[in-house]
Amino acid sequence: MAADRKTVIDALSTILDPAVGKDIWTLGMVRALSVDGASVRFVLEVDPDRSKAFEAVRMAAEQAVLALPGIETVSAVMTAHSSRPPPPDLQTGRQAESRGPARIPGVERILAIASGKGGVGKSTVAANLAVALAAAGRRVGLLDADVYGPSQPRMLGVSGRPASPDGKIILPLRNHGVTLMSIGLMVREDEAVVWRGPMLMGALQQMMNQVQWGGLDVLIVDLPPGTGDVQMTLTQKAEVNGAIVVSTPQDIALIDARKALNMFQKMNTPVAGLIENMSTHVCSRCGHEEPVFGHGGVRSEAERLSLPLLAEIPLHVDIRRASDGGAPVVVSSPGSAQARVFRDLAESLVGQGLA
Repeated sequence: MAADRKTVIDALSTILDPAVGKDIWTLGMVRALSVDGASVRFVLEVDPDRSKAFEAVRMAAEQAVLALPGIETVSAVMTAHSSRPPPPDLQTGRQAESRGPARIPGVERILAIASGKGGVGKSTVAANLAVALAAAGRRVGLLDADVYGPSQPRMLGVSGRPASPDGKIILPLRNHGVTLMSIGLMVREDEAVVWRGPMLMGALQQMMNQVQWGGLDVLIVDLPPGTGDVQMTLTQKAEVNGAIVVSTPQDIALIDARKALNMFQKMNTPVAGLIENMSTHVCSRCGHEEPVFGHGGVRSEAERLSLPLLAEIPLHVDIRRASDGGAPVVVSSPGSAQARVFRDLAESLVGQGLA
């Protein structure tokens, strides 16, 4: 019989922080505790100055939970959170950083897929672009950084948990020629990730630097919508070669897309271009096209900002069905007009040296 949440908490309450003599549960260091049958996962939030010394405490916490009846696997991830954050630069909204952007080992290029708001099809674009690049012979990784709404495991038809041979290196999963890492592989589909900013930033840095990506021509990062902690962490910690902003044509979406573009400008991240998704609706029966959300809004915005319009992607039921089915339209219907749009996009980015 597997242990319940209370039993796990009782076990964690026996592990003391040696500096203060109180247990880690009472001190509030344990975050995102998940008890799923025989599997337990949690995050230890510690002061960055004590992260190395706290490794022994993390291991003791893992062993205490693993010793419980019915528990087979325990994963404890440590993230650093300082009680004395550096003062923010009020003019730019940035915080002082001790180190600038760095390359991820083995990764030649990083391409960020972003949007100002949710629901514009950013993740669908990221999945199809990744598969199209892989089909074109590129070595492609996909990092699902949309922590609160990870959808790439479903879209790429990937299930199971990444392995870790030493508790530090994470082995990603792979399908359709794409190497994938996502928080969605670590939690159930219906389980919410309730994390604060420092935990998000710590998790993103672990997924970038502790995942064994191997040799990649390009790592595509599917960002969450908006202009928050994850976007700032990526652009401050990693050398991003280009950002693509996805929007639908209507004005309300373009308002938020402009904010995303402005964010990348402030973070000194080059913008590779814009994509208009759901550009026009194509009837699957008669082929009639109708601009449900308007048409050409993103093109006009791209011209105004002197940025490339990389693609106009139709609203088509086959794209949605393919994504829900775990095989993007590029591989499920490679000869279709919908797949051709993504293949052309991939070829364009390769030609520009971005992928």
